[in-house]
Amino acid sequence: MRTTILLIIFVTLVACKNEKSTETAIDTPVEKDTVQNPLIYPEETHFKSLRQVTFGGDNAEAYWSFDDKQLVFQSNYKKWNVSCDQMFLMNADDTFDSVAPPMVSTGKGRTTCSYFLPDNKHILYASTHLGGEECPEVPEHVPGGKYLWPIYDSYDIFVADLDGNIVKQLTNEPGYDAEATVSPKGDKIVFTSTRSGDIELYTMDLDGSNVKQITHELGYDGGAFFSPDGSKLIFRSSRPKTEAEIKEYKDLLSQGLVAPTQMELYICNADGSELKQLTNLGNANWSPFFHPSGKKILFSSNFEAERGFPFNLYMIDIDGTNLTRITHGETFDAFPVFSNDGKKLIFSSNRNNGGGHDTNLFIAEWQD
Repeated sequence: MRTTILLIIFVTLVACKNEKSTETAIDTPVEKDTVQNPLIYPEETHFKSLRQVTFGGDNAEAYWSFDDKQLVFQSNYKKWNVSCDQMFLMNADDTFDSVAPPMVSTGKGRTTCSYFLPDNKHILYASTHLGGEECPEVPEHVPGGKYLWPIYDSYDIFVADLDGNIVKQLTNEPGYDAEATVSPKGDKIVFTSTRSGDIELYTMDLDGSNVKQITHELGYDGGAFFSPDGSKLIFRSSRPKTEAEIKEYKDLLSQGLVAPTQMELYICNADGSELKQLTNLGNANWSPFFHPSGKKILFSSNFEAERGFPFNLYMIDIDGTNLTRITHGETFDAFPVFSNDGKKLIFSSNRNNGGGHDTNLFIAEWQD
């Protein structure tokens, strides 16, 4: 899943910094004017304004409707009467504190990775509810050990209307099917699946037909997004190289687990051709999303961190040059997603949470 919300767990438990990243040059924009908004750190010059949307729980993976009027996101906020991640709907100008937004998933099982369909009247998301109505168990973390991420084989991808009624099941293969996103062209879905025995990317038509495998190398490939013109895919990958790494990866996968502490970004054409590694920074580079120009990628990384955190947002050209730091938090910024008109950016952050563990949604007016 693009998360089952990694968030603060991921921040505190990711392995220490890979030394090779110290040689990477980063362009950090110089502050142009005094920033009045206390939510914006002085160096964050790409944010013209910033508004906090949620005020409690773990809120992440917010995605815009094609007309930019609404967003769908996942949350486990207990005050909203959920035990694990469920999907919620909001208008683009909404703010949620004491009043809960409408839930558009079933409230059963665990859900992840919702996305609007082009008609703006339906969403797709992955859910485990057919495998059981309770939240599936989360793997125990051993102190000092790697963070383990469950790949539940009960996940399938569904289409629902905005009243929460499931109208279609898109996948029905054994194993994990999740992490689905829709091309801005409105013709294709990309998703992650274990149907081959490994964790690979696939595309399909909006009705679930014409399934094609996109990646073919051993390792976890996931969290994919289309470019604005639908011609390319950007995704995160954790590909084991050494014999020991391969054994560990296969052993964990046989238990329905991955250890996503070392991930790099890859880019390819929408049919999987011309695949290339985009980053080589070390640590966890993930949650990539195309800049509206289609020529840059925004993503989250902790490659500069000495102890696994902070995670900040960075931007890089699609040829791997011009790495620029976008946010300057001390804990966690991730899941950046541009509106379709390119004017706004929604992301998740630990900022302004009173020093607690809550991860909230923020919407920025973007300026290049």
